[in-house]
Amino acid sequence: MPATFLGVRHHSPACARLAASVIERLRPAYVLVEGPSELNDRLGELLLGHELPIAVFSHYRDEQRTVASWSPFCEYSPEWVALTAGRAVGARLRFIDLPAWHPALAGRRNRYSDAEDRYLGAVARLCAKFAVDNVDSLWDRLFEVASPEGLPERLTAYFDLLRGESEVGEDDAAREQYMASWVRAAVADAGRKPVVVVTGGFHRPALQRLAVGESDGWPAVPSPPDGTSAESFLVPYSFKRLDAFTGYQSGMPSPEYYQRLWESGPDAAAAGLIEAVVTRLRRRGVPVSTADLVAAHALAAGLANLRGHPRPARADILDALAGALITDDLEQRLPWGTRGALRAGTHPAVVEMVAALSGDRTGRLHPDTPAPPLVHVVTTELASLGLDGDGLVRLDLGRDGHRSRVLHRLRVLDIPGFERQNGPCSGADPVSTEHWRLTVTELRLPLLIEAGAHGGTPADAAAAVLAERAAGAEVGELAEVLFDAVLCGVVELADQLTAELRTGVATASDLGALGRVLAVVLGLWRHGDLWRTDGSAALAGVLAAAVPRMLWLAEGVRGGPAPADPARIEAMVALRDTTRYAALDPAPVLATCRRISADPGAPPELRGAAFGLVWALSASAVNPARAIPGEPRTAGDWLAGLFALARAQVLTGTRGVLTVLDELVTGMGDEEFLIALPALRQAFAYFPPGERQQLAGALLARPAPPGTEGTPADPAAIESTVDSILHAEGLC
Repeated sequence: MPATFLGVRHHSPACARLAASVIERLRPAYVLVEGPSELNDRLGELLLGHELPIAVFSHYRDEQRTVASWSPFCEYSPEWVALTAGRAVGARLRFIDLPAWHPALAGRRNRYSDAEDRYLGAVARLCAKFAVDNVDSLWDRLFEVASPEGLPERLTAYFDLLRGESEVGEDDAAREQYMASWVRAAVADAGRKPVVVVTGGFHRPALQRLAVGESDGWPAVPSPPDGTSAESFLVPYSFKRLDAFTGYQSGMPSPEYYQRLWESGPDAAAAGLIEAVVTRLRRRGVPVSTADLVAAHALAAGLANLRGHPRPARADILDALAGALITDDLEQRLPWGTRGALRAGTHPAVVEMVAALSGDRTGRLHPDTPAPPLVHVVTTELASLGLDGDGLVRLDLGRDGHRSRVLHRLRVLDIPGFERQNGPCSGADPVSTEHWRLTVTELRLPLLIEAGAHGGTPADAAAAVLAERAAGAEVGELAEVLFDAVLCGVVELADQLTAELRTGVATASDLGALGRVLAVVLGLWRHGDLWRTDGSAALAGVLAAAVPRMLWLAEGVRGGPAPADPARIEAMVALRDTTRYAALDPAPVLATCRRISADPGAPPELRGAAFGLVWALSASAVNPARAIPGEPRTAGDWLAGLFALARAQVLTGTRGVLTVLDELVTGMGDEEFLIALPALRQAFAYFPPGERQQLAGALLARPAPPGTEGTPADPAAIESTVDSILHAEGLC
């Protein structure tokens, strides 16, 4: 008996109902489902009795690539319904697609993404014919809210049209050949009993053609190559991860709507979701009256009738809610008219509507579900260290180093519920305490399972993630990875990264990036008693190699008036500290900085920073008042560099600097002052509030300029003048 092929759209309630009815009617010997064939020996695990949604998480790693993918299931997924309905009638169940690690699936993070860009032309013509905005509304119009009569024929016509106008790549062709070999084997083994095949509708026409002929026996499940790692585990999933509005490539947005459609039909789903949106808006403090609710119901029914829908569809509900509840002008097109994630600036009421139709359901695995070793190791370790509950945790890095390393490993792995609120942000930050906020969350388990792809222990997994970050990173990013590796206690990787930095600084071309290297490495070298890196010869070698390269780069920077570059300034701060604390010869540093500070072709913030470095480190007297530029366009940027490098010197010897600065600002016209003001504000931001007050006191203590005695400044008048000038110039 030939097989019965059901082409479906993934996560479609209409297709799920069809699959259930066909299987219940035919009571087949085999139910074959598009899914990872490597899981056929573990179907009992898949059907343990989980709370959906769940997903099969698969990962693969070799020397060239790392792949992670998901095969998600919810209650209305046709693949899931086919499995459960098949089991109920005693059918033998098989997944028939290639394993997730196979090169034919290498470009997919989600096995069940519909990849509808392959047939955009056909979809566009169908949308135009049925007067709908996109493929989601088209699908609802043709299948979800339409009469179930003639559904198989409509699905066949739809997918035949899409397949007929699409080119099939080598990857899809390989998958279809493999799936067809399973179909031939099942038909041969079933004899005169039926076989039902449930796959994405795009594949159905090819499978019908390829499945004809003699069977060569059951196909082998491909094994991953030697020396590679490939595993699959079940993970809890959530509707938020399943929703196309959050970027999921499922082909079906608004999973809560389709869940209700599956449970109670389109009329009840429409009514329930209108009320859910109104309830959600009221909880957010948005006033929604009973009249608004009635209007939304009436408008949804009217739109459905106008559009030829037998009952309100998803877009009818959303359009009705927008029409009834939003009175503001919308700056963006309503998001359900397109595909993809919400854009920044979306109207808050629209955000709440989309969230209500997305839902907040989260799956839960059966307690007997196997998990990767990492889950057990982390659970046990957190409990033994007293880090498995909710609350704030303060760690003394000298005493609680192991607890800190465990939390940092979980942070690097992006496990939710471990938020570091403060602590050392770089090696140069001499802070010896950390504060963490721990939160028990249902998202922890799925992401721990997924993190198990990187290793069986937190240290191994964190090392793998950091190694991936380090691959191809420039030196500044490499230094940040090094700091994370030290915080995580991943000693072997930290040693490797230190050696790579020692080589990389010799060819670094970005001054700011090299400055990040100096800041991190110097801090680890100076304050490494917290992390067992103090006095490291390898770190000292990085410092010794980086300083000459930084001097060469700094002297070669050219640039005229422009906003000050904070990265350059911070690089000079790191150079100052390295020269001061790393026992390096200061002579070449001071000589280079004197040249930079006197070079009119260098950017003003770099000139100011170079001057500040000399002032901070030189035993000889300097006169900063003579060096301040008199040009409004450059004075603020120059001061930013000076203040960042020589803040203490400015505070203890303010009279000369403030005198010149006061005279400079007082002599500016309105336009010149407006030009200089942003840079001046940025420059003085290098002083904490207390020090700014000290500077203000010193400035106010100065004698008033001739002709202004007894005329107190009026801050309100000054602010009003500035505002009027800004408005006149079109700047606000």
